[in-house]
Amino acid sequence: MKHNYFFILYSAFIFSNPLTPRAAALTLTGLDVLERDGFRQLEGKRVGLITNHTSVDQNGVNAVDAFHKAGNFKLAAIFSPEHGFRGTEEGGVYIASSTDPVTGAPVYSLYGKNKQRPAPEMLKDLDVLVFDIQDIGARFYTYLTTMGYAMEEAAKAGLPFMVLDRPNPVGGLVEGPVLEPGISFFTAYFPVPARHGFTAGEMALFHKANLSLSLDLTVIKMENWTRDMFFDQTGLVWTNPSPNIRNVNAEVLYPGLGCFEASNVSVGRGTDRPFLWFGAPWMKAEKIAKKLSKAGLKGVKFSPLKLTPANDMYAGKTCEGISLVVTDKSAVKALDIFTHAAYLLKKYNGADFRLKPGEIRKMTGSSDLYNMLEAGAKPAGILAAFDKNNADFKARADKFLLYK
Repeated sequence: MKHNYFFILYSAFIFSNPLTPRAAALTLTGLDVLERDGFRQLEGKRVGLITNHTSVDQNGVNAVDAFHKAGNFKLAAIFSPEHGFRGTEEGGVYIASSTDPVTGAPVYSLYGKNKQRPAPEMLKDLDVLVFDIQDIGARFYTYLTTMGYAMEEAAKAGLPFMVLDRPNPVGGLVEGPVLEPGISFFTAYFPVPARHGFTAGEMALFHKANLSLSLDLTVIKMENWTRDMFFDQTGLVWTNPSPNIRNVNAEVLYPGLGCFEASNVSVGRGTDRPFLWFGAPWMKAEKIAKKLSKAGLKGVKFSPLKLTPANDMYAGKTCEGISLVVTDKSAVKALDIFTHAAYLLKKYNGADFRLKPGEIRKMTGSSDLYNMLEAGAKPAGILAAFDKNNADFKARADKFLLYK
């Protein structure tokens, strides 16, 4: 059975629908470039591949299948991240290791009982470790943390590491505070802003330099991608990177609305609008929607909408909530939206709205938002603190950028 459980019909839709934004030329991912060049960089090697369902080439073929049929190297091991090899598991669900029925290669879970880092015995017979997973551009999304951990273990083992680069699907915009020193979790690892603006390859270069890793690192660059492009402008086949990220608009909003997961507000899990809506049974949604609409937040429209989540937070309970419709992806600043919404929830819902201090610090990267909200600061002051916080990162990040 092939690994082509992807939305090939979506590909046909992309190229036949005149309303769908399109790239001037099809973006070639690192996998596409490697495949086009006959996998010569891997010739004769025993390869470990960190991958999942998002690792598809321009024809919708999964990297595992492409590697297996290449014939000039051995796919010796497969490593899968959070959400599993097929991307169907909910966040936080235990993932067991297994064997791939097509290639016969062991599939090692990097989100299992001893999760997150490949063990030395998994790496000992390999000649190179390759990473190819589609990220979504938010620091607290875990796929790039998996990459960072694997880089560190590869460095310890003296094993070369290769990144097959893919687009940052929400472009190169930077938002939010840099992760504070002393915070180190699977969802809060790299000292970068909440919306970091890096591709996987750029994050790998940054991580190697930041930790001074003694690592033979290669990035197979993309072709025909620029930092102002969103995923739906690349011509690439769409796959849901995780079960509740179902389109580019959800990706654009995720660096902001994802922060509600450090609160008692639902982000729409268990509805047909995850990360395009937030709500709670007690929310004064109509008032807050009107205030958000007048807050000068660009690229998005707000309206009250009642939903009843089928699972997760408030399962089976009707929630007053707010629907977000993205009208201009390039103008959206998701952390601005979250900051204004959190301020208004605190103002109009009082004690009903609760942020978890430790969790929101991990999500946003600093204690600024929680402390300033508690002190009565308004959104403009909080966002000014964010901009001051990430200014040095923006200046330093340029040397790691591979694309204009």
